[in-house]
Amino acid sequence: MIGHDQDRVLSNPRFRELVQQRSAFSWTLAAAMLVAYFGFILLVAFAKGFLASKIGSGVTSLGIVLGLGVIVFSFLLTGIYVWRANGHFDPLTRNLTKELRP
Repeated sequence: MIGHDQDRVLSNPRFRELVQQRSAFSWTLAAAMLVAYFGFILLVAFAKGFLASKIGSGVTSLGIVLGLGVIVFSFLLTGIYVWRANGHFDPLTRNLTKELRP
C-alpha cells in the first residue's frame, strides 16, 4: 500500500513540477550566496589593500562594510526564499495534497 501511494505521488506531474521549481529556485539562491561569500573571501586573500581602504575620514574600512554586506545579503536571500515558499510553493503543496488524498 505504501509503495503504491509513493509511486502515485512520484509519478504525478504536478509533484515533479513542484520539485523542479523548488530545486531550481533553491540552487539559484545558493549559487548567489556562494558567489557573494567566495567573492568576499577572494578579496580578503588577494585585495587586502582595497579592503583596508578607509571610508571617508572615519576609521571604518571597506572590508567591514563588505563583510556586513555579505551577512545582510544572506538574510535577504533567506527572506526571499521564505516569501517565495509561503506565496508559491506552499499553495502548490496544499493543492497537491488535496488532489492526492484518497
